[in-house]
Amino acid sequence: MANRVNVNSEELKDRLVAINRVTKVTKGGRTFTFAAIVVVGDGNGVIGYGLGKAGEVQAAIAKGVESAKKNLIKVPVIKGTVPHEQAARFGGAEVLVLPASEGTGVVAGGAMRAVFESAGIKDVLAKSKGSSNPHNLVKATFAALSQMRDARQIAALRGVSIEKVFRG
Repeated sequence: MANRVNVNSEELKDRLVAINRVTKVTKGGRTFTFAAIVVVGDGNGVIGYGLGKAGEVQAAIAKGVESAKKNLIKVPVIKGTVPHEQAARFGGAEVLVLPASEGTGVVAGGAMRAVFESAGIKDVLAKSKGSSNPHNLVKATFAALSQMRDARQIAALRGVSIEKVFRG
């Protein structure tokens, strides 16, 4: 499983995934608020996501970035791709993440693309099935990436050498 990590916040870059304008009708008229889902990452396997809500777009984005910095996870990135195939669900969104050969690029939809690029994953094949809601897609992608394990983690878990993991 992926571990929570602490990283210097200056090296994290934020990417806006989606902004939602919400209207509340009161006796005084309409009140608009904004909800922004943001992904932050250092481009080296550390990523986080957050939701910010405020009366202005910039304030919502800033709150989202602060929220994202509080739940960072470390994802194994091997030669610019993910170590193995992984599927995950969150709500109605279901994602399938596959490793890709060098030069393939990020073949993924908008919300998933932001997560992969923030993590520094350069070659990946990903398919979104079910809901296209960006909130649930980001959370499902995070769930898939947090379940990724590399050969070192498997070897440590089993108490064997890395060579033995590959031999079977």
